[in-house]
Amino acid sequence: MLNVVRAPIARALMPVGTALAKAGVSPDVVTLIGTVGVSAGALVFYPQGRFLAGTVVITLFVFSDMLDGALARARGGGSRWGAFLDSSLDRVGDAAIFGGLVLYYSGRGADNRLAAVALYCLVTGLLTSYVRARAEGLGLRADVGIAERSERLIVILVAVGLSGLLDFPLLRVWALWLLAVASTVTVVQRFVVVRRQVVGDPVPWVPPA
Repeated sequence: MLNVVRAPIARALMPVGTALAKAGVSPDVVTLIGTVGVSAGALVFYPQGRFLAGTVVITLFVFSDMLDGALARARGGGSRWGAFLDSSLDRVGDAAIFGGLVLYYSGRGADNRLAAVALYCLVTGLLTSYVRARAEGLGLRADVGIAERSERLIVILVAVGLSGLLDFPLLRVWALWLLAVASTVTVVQRFVVVRRQVVGDPVPWVPPA
């Protein structure tokens, strides 16, 4: 879903990326600033119950995830380190979003069940990314699932933001339960795909020393 809007946004950000490249700004700096902004928006505003303000801040800094790519292209291409840093810090931002909801429901929101669901979404979201990375590290494919990172971000940010705007907390509840189920299904789908690829594999795998 997010991929549909990525192309026009990326084109709109190219002039900014070109200007930053001319100014000597590193894509890694943009990546770090974006992660700090997302984490601050989630961990400062969400625990206070300020869901609309937090979502606005997070959304603004999420665009830096595309800006660092535009900057890298303007500089002639990215690096393996940049790709590694960007992917790793994406997980930090994702964890901060759900971590902020965990803090809200374990504090001001006073609902341990929803705190547990938010924590479950955090863990399964990280597991979804890890399973794919681990499979690809072994030369296998695990790029399937009904809840990729982009879909998870859209669902939780839209639901949390609207719940604050409309004062309708059930939107957050529905979104968390939906993501808990969808993330679980995605993890299972990836396990099944990897398992099918290795069943009957005649080549033994020897772990590195």
